[in-house]
Amino acid sequence: MITKRIIPCLDVRNGRVVKGVNFEGLSDVSSPVELAEFYTNEGADELVFYDITASYENRALFTDILKEVARKVFIPLTVGGGINTVDDFDRVLKCGADKVSVNSGAIRDPSIIGKAAKRYGSQCVVLSVDAKRVDGSFRVFAKGGREDTGMDALEWIRRGIESGAGEIVLNSIDTDGVRKGFDLEMLEAVCSFATVPVIASGGAGNIGDFIELFKTVERVDAGLAASIFHFKQVRIRDLKKDLKENGIHVRI
Repeated sequence: MITKRIIPCLDVRNGRVVKGVNFEGLSDVSSPVELAEFYTNEGADELVFYDITASYENRALFTDILKEVARKVFIPLTVGGGINTVDDFDRVLKCGADKVSVNSGAIRDPSIIGKAAKRYGSQCVVLSVDAKRVDGSFRVFAKGGREDTGMDALEWIRRGIESGAGEIVLNSIDTDGVRKGFDLEMLEAVCSFATVPVIASGGAGNIGDFIELFKTVERVDAGLAASIFHFKQVRIRDLKKDLKENGIHVRI
């Protein structure tokens, strides 16, 4: 049986972890270095670090903060934000990342997925997709959810996998920060064809939401969340204990 992963997410802006609702109204939470150390000790399976305004501000990711975070983390670290070229992959990996997440950069230049996979291996390439319902379909959004690309999210993910992405992070803008559960409909649609691990992101409000996620969308590989972990409304050790009691295989 495949072990389900629990992944906290650090959305970083100006060197601080922030959190909002539906990708808007960002407020300060904590130091990314302090949180990274906390989650390593808390039993998280992996950690995601997003420099959330790098693409929007058209700049490179803050590598000084990343290096500090990487020194505190002893679990796999995925890093994203401002990844536009294969050289950006190289720079982030040299700072201590294990995997690199690409979003807006791949929308601008889809060939980056295949180039990075060829150089570093598919297991290193994570395609992060911000998706939202528009006129009855799932649409891809860029620049931190600010820009509707007009692209169909399911076709974009299929194309990304075929190009060499080794993992998909599906961020539902509709459920982000609302804390009323993961977007099960969107996740089911992606998992119905995905041949690589899929990470669910956006909407977790309590332990029950993770249980529902893994029991309803059995092919999803991991649940990612931010605010409920940051504000200790859900402790990862408690979550894993309840998941195990509900027959969901996790690493304790």
